[in-house]
Amino acid sequence: MYQLDDLLHLMARLRDPQHGCPWDLKQSYASIVPYTLEEAYEVADAINRQSFTELKDELGDLLLQVVFQSQMFSEKGAFDFNDVVDAISEKLIRRHPHVFQADQFKDLSSDQVSELWKQIKLQEKKDKSVSRLDEIKHAPALVQAQEVQKKAAQLGFDFETVTDAYAKLEEELGELQQAIRNQKNDEIQEEFGDCLFSLINVGRKLGQSSEMALLATIYKFRSRFAFIEQQAQRQHKDLQEMSLAEMDELWEQAKRQLKTEGKTHDFVEATQQT
Repeated sequence: MYQLDDLLHLMARLRDPQHGCPWDLKQSYASIVPYTLEEAYEVADAINRQSFTELKDELGDLLLQVVFQSQMFSEKGAFDFNDVVDAISEKLIRRHPHVFQADQFKDLSSDQVSELWKQIKLQEKKDKSVSRLDEIKHAPALVQAQEVQKKAAQLGFDFETVTDAYAKLEEELGELQQAIRNQKNDEIQEEFGDCLFSLINVGRKLGQSSEMALLATIYKFRSRFAFIEQQAQRQHKDLQEMSLAEMDELWEQAKRQLKTEGKTHDFVEATQQT
């Protein structure tokens, strides 16, 4: 059975400049971030589906991301995997004095442990600049954007009405159109991000969860596309060889069929119950 040292050796071999894998060698600490997020979501999905056989593989994929990053930073002389293990071990011991210094912290209640945890975290951050927004945890972008906006609104930094927020969205869309005309990729990315942020803000003002709204739309798209695939199979047609007009016709059928079955509404109700 392979051990952790074997995995570290495999990763170093993949990154070997002479004999490694061209794809792995081309990657940077920034380029693999999307894969790290994807693997984290797949771990969560396997847990939610209670698919524990898949979970073993997904946890391995997520571990690989940690090993990959550690290898790349080791090549820069910054830190290696052992340093990562050392840092998290020190943090666990530091933040659990009621466990590792039990003689000094006896019989603490759950509330007292929580308060002790907060005090330790504040002590760790005492020499760092603190923003009110630092209270917002890093999360999926949609969730984080909405929480940042919510916190700013609590401090009085907010549009007065939905109409005002929508006007800002229209302004950002105009700037995106101009960026597209300029054909400058960095500018397009910035303006596209501003549009997304503004749209999320409109949703927040309307009392909508952007995460739940988008998940419902993704579910709807998946269901309709699956319907197209099923119908194509029944008609003995290759989906890739069908014309866009043929697929559009099946798409409209899917909309009618799934609306009748109420599948999208079932998904929305299910997400609201979780």
